[in-house]
Amino acid sequence: MTWKAEIDGSRCIASGMCAGIAPDLFALDAEHARPLDEEVPEEERVLDSADSCPALAITIRDGATTVGPRP
Repeated sequence: MTWKAEIDGSRCIASGMCAGIAPDLFALDAEHARPLDEEVPEEERVLDSADSCPALAITIRDGATTVGPRP
């Protein structure tokens, strides 16, 4: 099973936390981070990436349900 990762470019401050936690899933470009693929594995480090984003720019979805960032 997979989740979908979205990064809000208007919120992203390119801190690089997501790419540091999961470099095989997220990349840091000049101005923003981006998922390397829309679909990401259902793994704790995906949620950790969303939780660690200082701008809360990463949303992880399981279908219509938001699973990350966690409250």
